Amino acid sequence: MYEGAIQDLIDELGRLPGVGPKSAQRIAFHVLSADPADVNRLATALRKVKELVRFCTICFNVAESEQCRICRDVRRTNEVLCVVEEPKDVVAIERTGEFRGRYHVLGGAINPLEGVGPDQLRIRELLLRLGTGEVQELILATDPNTEGEATATYLALMVKPMGIKVTRLASGLPVGGDLEYADEITLGRAFEGRRAI
Repeated sequence: MYEGAIQDLIDELGRLPGVGPKSAQRIAFHVLSADPADVNRLATALRKVKELVRFCTICFNVAESEQCRICRDVRRTNEVLCVVEEPKDVVAIERTGEFRGRYHVLGGAINPLEGVGPDQLRIRELLLRLGTGEVQELILATDPNTEGEATATYLALMVKPMGIKVTRLASGLPVGGDLEYADEITLGRAFEGRRAI
C-alpha cells in the first residue's frame, strides 16, 4: 500500500498480537506525526526491554536480575505455589493483594492444535520445585478456557501422587453481571463453586 519505511513499520506493527491492519496503520501514522523525542523514548524502551529483561531462574516471571522481586521477598510463604500461564497473570493476581505465596509461570498452556505439548512448557521445572517437599498446596490458576483446563487437568494428574493438595481457582459469575447474560458453562461453574455465607 505505502512506500518503504512507513509500510515496513505498518507490517511490523501488524505482527504484534491484537494489532490488526487498521490499528497498525493508525499507530504508524501516529509515530510519523509524533514528536521525535517521544519516538526516541519508545525506541529506547523497546531496546532496554530486550537487553535487560529476562526470566527469573526460580519461577520464570519477568525480572531484571537472576530472581524476580517476588522470589526475593522473604515475607512470602513457600508452602503455597500458584501456577499461572504467563507473567501477565502474576500481575493480575498480585493486584488483588490476596495471595502471599510463590508463583510458577509455565510459559503457556497445552494446545495440541498449536503444537504446544507438556514438553514445551515449564512443567519439568515445576515438578523439580515440588520435589523439595516445601510446597503443601498447589493452586492451578490457568485460564478458564479449553487449553487452560487441559493444562490444569494434566498438572493435577501429575501432582496428586506426590501428596500435595491441588486446588483450582473458582470461576463463575462476575461481580455486577446479570444472570440472564451468563453462558451455561459459567453459570454451571458458579453453582459448583457456591459457598456458605
